[in-house]
Amino acid sequence: MESTRTLTDKLFLILKGLGMGAANKVPGVSGGVVAFVAGFYEEFIYSLRKVNKTAFKLLINGRFNSFYKYINGRFLSLLFLGMIVSYFSISKVLDYLIKHYELFVWSVFFGMIIGSIYYINKDFKDWNYKTYISLAIGIILGISISFLNPAKENDNLWFVFFCGIISVSGMTLPGFSGSFILILLGNYVLLLVDSVNALYDTFTEIIRGDFGFIKNLERIRMLKVLAVFTLGSVTGLVTFSHALSYILNHYKSITLSAIIGFIIGSLGVVWPWKKTIYNFDASGNVLLDSRGEMIIKNYQRFIPELNSETYYAICFIILGIAIVLALEWYGQKTRKIT
Repeated sequence: MESTRTLTDKLFLILKGLGMGAANKVPGVSGGVVAFVAGFYEEFIYSLRKVNKTAFKLLINGRFNSFYKYINGRFLSLLFLGMIVSYFSISKVLDYLIKHYELFVWSVFFGMIIGSIYYINKDFKDWNYKTYISLAIGIILGISISFLNPAKENDNLWFVFFCGIISVSGMTLPGFSGSFILILLGNYVLLLVDSVNALYDTFTEIIRGDFGFIKNLERIRMLKVLAVFTLGSVTGLVTFSHALSYILNHYKSITLSAIIGFIIGSLGVVWPWKKTIYNFDASGNVLLDSRGEMIIKNYQRFIPELNSETYYAICFIILGIAIVLALEWYGQKTRKIT
């Protein structure tokens, strides 16, 4: 029975990683919200905080087993396994769904954000003038971000490293979408689509025994970009976790109220009913990215008419809320068992 439960726990950890990975890739949705609602956010931050000088000393001295236990290796490895698998599987499914069923996908995400606000707010009781100010600042920042216009694509490796640091903010700070920040920085397609696809194609070719990519300069460039982006992400993940752990220990109420504000503000980013505004050049032609697809400048949001499509979208919003409530129920059940 115990071994079965352990196997089940491992499976759920991988599924949680899948959820975080998929959420991190979708603009406006935060992987940290998944961690928060599913009930493993604090363990996630605690485990990342253990990646410190002591951990590196154990690793350098060859004490791999002690290093693995010290950083809560089983938890992190299974979680990150799910995230990696997500980038090559679930995220591709999401790309397809957003392309063909955009309204309904954003409706689900909108519902999940509403559910997340309910989940975090229901147990938060420490409301005072400081936390209300923090809440207001979080809301204002969240809304302001949604109205910023994206920059142009930039593959400078130092900038790519910086993007890596920023992109993981959504994993450690619920409500702060790292992928949406990448859109604003102009590198979403480069770092979360083109470079990931380049790695996927490379693995596929290696499995077939084809090493022709070595002579493909564009492929090598993309792999180099992905490597630097990954290094920046790891750096940001460890740095943010240490900083956030300190802040939560010393200013927990203010931090949580700011997180609630961020999530409320992010509702504008994931509002389902919006028209895409594309970038145009001086001649009035739509600008294209490296894949030949139109470059998005921003979105024009509107109030929908009441028709069958709108009613379907509302049903999907309810589905999104239900998903979060189900995650909450599972998280509470898991905590009772442990």
